[in-house]
Order: sequence, then structure tokens, then C-alpha cells
Amino acid sequence: MNLHPTRFTGYQGLGLCADVGGDPSQQPVILLHGGGQTRHSWGKAARELIKRGYYVINLDLRGHGDSEWSANGDYRLSAFVDDLKGVIATLTQPPALVGASLGGVMSLLTIGEDNAPAVSALVLVDVVPRMSAEGIKHIGDFMSGNLDGFSNIDEAADAVAKYLPGRARPSNPDGLMKNLRRKGNGRLYWHWDPAFQSNRNNVRDELFQRMEMASRQVKVPTLLVRGQQSEVVSHEGAAHLLELIPHAEFLDIEGAGHMVAGDKNDQFNAAIEQFLERNLHAA
Repeated sequence: MNLHPTRFTGYQGLGLCADVGGDPSQQPVILLHGGGQTRHSWGKAARELIKRGYYVINLDLRGHGDSEWSANGDYRLSAFVDDLKGVIATLTQPPALVGASLGGVMSLLTIGEDNAPAVSALVLVDVVPRMSAEGIKHIGDFMSGNLDGFSNIDEAADAVAKYLPGRARPSNPDGLMKNLRRKGNGRLYWHWDPAFQSNRNNVRDELFQRMEMASRQVKVPTLLVRGQQSEVVSHEGAAHLLELIPHAEFLDIEGAGHMVAGDKNDQFNAAIEQFLERNLHAA
């Protein structure tokens, strides 16, 4: 199933890039990656969902991938939320939102806060209102490292292998190029705006409270997917989310960490497809 690049307009006119595929008259699904990733992390999931009859929008978040960088470094959560609302406004029916990490946070806030657009379902991938401070710090340290880039793709692969020691290092690292860009000096850099990470200030407690309040307002079918080896979402954090959204379903994927879709892609895709089919009756 083919996907084609499409442009959307986000908050304050910022240009957003997405891979879009499927029949626009069918149930929309918006895929939202995590911070420091790109839409390519959802590549296989997007194709599988199109085969199942969904209209898929696989979005690059602001400052990531082929979406524009904010000229004034505006990477507040409210800007991400307004970007998503702008994409939803182009649709003729309520979409299902599938969000990992940052994508999950913005999905939850979009649904659970004021002026919420109509949404048909929510999938949260390894993100809850009570996340591990140590796990979040580990992610932040990885994103803050290597800001001077890499001389070649093997150096980038080494950095990923060090960050994710439990995941087998690919024999051919060329796939990483989807998450890298080469600058005029010949070096490779992660395909996201460094201002995104440098502007992350210490608002964790405020964010968690905001997420908790939003969770209480979620009425649509909801699935929480956790990696059993996640350093970000504990059993206690998952249980707390299920108390806030009592109707939510929960799946704990063995052998997966925070990057659930990358660690156990086939199992993850099957779970998402089954959840959406049960709750949305896709063609």
C-alpha cells in the first residue's frame, strides 16, 4: 500500500509533513511518534493499517523529520496540541489517535483538555501521567548527547546501541538514515531541531498533573500499550492510568522497552489492529 507525502498546516502556520495513505472516506488513524523520532518509526504499522482499510496519516511532529522547525523555538506542549488539532480539522470524521511517548502526551491533552476535537479512539504507547524521572532523564541524556553530529552512520548506530543495549544492533545500519540528515560540513545529525531538547525546562510535575486531569476526561475507547522492560512506565504507573480511565484496555508486551513498536513491531502492530477493529469496526 502506497503512502504519499502530504503537507498540513500547524499552529501559527508551521508546515507539517506526513505520509498519508488509504481511502479518505474510511476511518482515519493518526500516528504520532515520540520526541527525537520521525514518522519513519511507524512505517510498517502505517502500511498494515492501510491494508486493514484505514485512512492513515503518519505525521512528523514540529521540529522533527520533514516538518518545519519553529523559527522562535516554540516547542511548548500547547503548540504540539494545536498542530494536532489543525490536522484533525482537515478530516471529515473523528480519527483514532495512536501516540508514542511525546505523541501520546499530545494525544491525551488534545482529547482531555478544553476545546477538544471529536476523536474516536486513543492508543497510548508507553506513556502515562506518572512516569519514571530516571527513565525520562535517560532519554533526555541521549537526546542531548552527540549534538555535534557523527562522522558516519556507524557512529550513529553505535550511539543507538549504547542507548538501547537490549536491542540487537542491525547488521546493516543504513535504515538509520531516515532519522539523520547530512549538513554542509558532511556530518550527520539527528533529524530534529536541537532547540526542541534545549527548551525542555523542568515542568515535569506540572505536566504530570495536567496529564492526570486530562485522563479523567477521556471517554473514548482507550488502549495503553507498555513495554515490560520499559524504563519510563512502571507497573504502578500503568495501574494509575487504568484507575483514571477505568474503561481502558491494557497490554504489556514482553521483551519490549520504551520503544515498543521498534522492539516488538509485529506484536505491537497486531495489538493495535485488533483494538481498532474491536472498537471501530473498520471496513
